[in-house]
Amino acid sequence: MDASNGAVYSFGGAPNYGSMAGQPLNKPIVGMASMPTGRGYWEVASDGGVFTFGAANFYGSEGNVKLVAPIVGMTAAPTGHGYWLVAADGGVFTFGSANFFGSEGGVKLVAPIVGMSATRTGQGYWLVAADGGIFTFGNATFFGSMGGHVLAQPITGMATMPTGTGYWLVATDGGVFTFGGGGTTRFYGSLGAQLLTQPIVGISSLYNGTGYWLASASGGVTPFGQAIFWGSAPQHVTAPIVGIATGVGNGDPGSPSFQPGSSGYDVSGYQCGQLPPSPHQVGVVEVAGWSYGSVNPCLQQEVTWAAGGLNLYTFLSYGKSTTPEPGCAANPTAPTPTACNYGYGAALQAYQQAQAAVATRANVPWWLDVESGGNWSPTNVTTNRSVAVGAFDALHYTANINTVGFYFSLSRWNDLVGRYNPPGPLFPAWWTGPTPAYKCANARTTAASLGDILPTGPIQLIQYTDSVKNMPFDGDYAC
Repeated sequence: MDASNGAVYSFGGAPNYGSMAGQPLNKPIVGMASMPTGRGYWEVASDGGVFTFGAANFYGSEGNVKLVAPIVGMTAAPTGHGYWLVAADGGVFTFGSANFFGSEGGVKLVAPIVGMSATRTGQGYWLVAADGGIFTFGNATFFGSMGGHVLAQPITGMATMPTGTGYWLVATDGGVFTFGGGGTTRFYGSLGAQLLTQPIVGISSLYNGTGYWLASASGGVTPFGQAIFWGSAPQHVTAPIVGIATGVGNGDPGSPSFQPGSSGYDVSGYQCGQLPPSPHQVGVVEVAGWSYGSVNPCLQQEVTWAAGGLNLYTFLSYGKSTTPEPGCAANPTAPTPTACNYGYGAALQAYQQAQAAVATRANVPWWLDVESGGNWSPTNVTTNRSVAVGAFDALHYTANINTVGFYFSLSRWNDLVGRYNPPGPLFPAWWTGPTPAYKCANARTTAASLGDILPTGPIQLIQYTDSVKNMPFDGDYAC
């Protein structure tokens, strides 16, 4: 979150790269935007001045230009190489890779613009006004608005579904309004019926659209859905909070890790010295194998091969640990604390081994390999589930990795772990269908038929054997 004096407050895995606090400002800060990688952010002032931190580059500003109306917000280009600024009169200013698709500048508005958000492709954007009116440009789709409705309090901001299929609006009283196609944008709750001591000033959505945070002018943060509470600003902030942006943890690029239709391979110690060919966009690399503590001897080489498409994974199997880990003894989802301890310790050790081998490249999305074989307890599903719970908690909550998903067989999940649905994406092994795209659709149908026993994230990848190319590697395809 950032404040009007430029102070930045970071929580969870979002690093603090600096701020304008204590620096002389011509005009107050009115908002911020984060890089898609989480490795930096921008602050913007009402005169259009832009300030950069971390890996966020400066692409220009309106700081020395006489504006018709003050700047009220900004949004980053999906590439991380540009940004848009929006003024209260609906004027839009573009910098870097952010393209201009139109504005409301020069148009008489019923209420001033208060914020904007870009589509996931960067080929369009939405503007939102204080009366709840929505204006769309480029490939931004109109899903509805509160324009023309009587509001208890004015709208102060918006957040979009990462898929671009809807958006949320938030009012200063904490009321949340949802719009979207096919029920994809869900209402997870609001503060509209509560007595607030400070107005709500912003909303930011979870990386996969399954929740959101509301931020108040005093720095209070309220999570809804699967959004996790990472903390609030100090009790007495030096200036009012004006914006909130999702920091995607330790460099985890959020959702989606891969653009739909991209492809590649997953590799392990078995592929030492015989890496798959290029080009590839997907590279999922094993860190640890079946036995506790065993490390892929070619981890560094295979991480280099994966390049920008890197994800990491570790096998899970049942073992015993007497070391108590946080949360296992009191977690009702993990009724066998010893097994939970084992899973927690195994996953955290794998993460630490990856850090030692590839440093910051360990901070990418991770997959937990849950499959038959190894040392799973063959007749005790609750024991197996406890292992999976401990491992997920270690990576997601202790290592602060946002995207922690599961690789598994859809036909075996219930046999191995039973009902367990954490907020993680899915990576099933799936061979049914003539093409990868068909396999994705087929796997989705099967997953839906299993009801609510699976993790709640979408099917992000499928693994399949590339029989056409007849290669000794498992192919991966982004759904």
